[in-house]
Amino acid sequence: MQRQILLKTENLSKTFSNGGRQQHVLKNIDLELYQGDFTVIMGASGAGKSTLLYALSGMDTPSLGKITFGDKVISDLSQDGLAVFRREHCGFVFQQIYLIDGMSVMDNVLSAGLLVNKDKKAVVSRAKELFAAVDISEETQKKFPSQLSGGEAQRVGIVRALINSPEILFADEPTGALNSKTGLDVLDTLTKFNEQGQSVVMVTHDMRSARRGNRILYLKDGVILGECNLGKYSHGDTKRHEKLSAFLKEMGW
Repeated sequence: MQRQILLKTENLSKTFSNGGRQQHVLKNIDLELYQGDFTVIMGASGAGKSTLLYALSGMDTPSLGKITFGDKVISDLSQDGLAVFRREHCGFVFQQIYLIDGMSVMDNVLSAGLLVNKDKKAVVSRAKELFAAVDISEETQKKFPSQLSGGEAQRVGIVRALINSPEILFADEPTGALNSKTGLDVLDTLTKFNEQGQSVVMVTHDMRSARRGNRILYLKDGVILGECNLGKYSHGDTKRHEKLSAFLKEMGW
């Protein structure tokens, strides 16, 4: 059965000017992302991982090349058009969570949902459903972000990212600022939503996080050096760890 292409790049390149010199961060990347995948982007520091994520999600525009989402060429959109695209089709989870501290947890989520859906009753219902899925109680929903633990805050960030039912959830080092136990809870949350059909694209430098993906892309010097297909995640699968370790060793990790 042929998999559905969700997003496609052709000759994707990104160049920055650094002290009068051109720095080629992404170089002619051709890539297809598929519906339902948990795609992980790995690579050494400076390889272009986050730059690729930002380009794929419309947070940044490429210097050259084409990015297609469905039948829409998003690389041709204006800044306003990109903002609409991100709001309607993408969710974002970052290492820094960026919740608004003057608003309750629930209001942080509702403020994102109401940008797309003006039916407040429907948005509240969706928020409650998501909060229940990530074990955020009604009492916690009334708190302010400064009152949350790191893990709670990141799970709220995931709820906010999913409130508009995005086709793709983009995650940039989502466990990078968390301790081991809390990070594991966040990975379990992302895995659960992926198992329900949510497409995820995640940048990470962490092996434990990377094992959650079914498709691993290794970026080096702005090009995709190789990829590893692990299949769907299964807890305790030692062969999965061995296969990923061998792949990363081959890539020079």
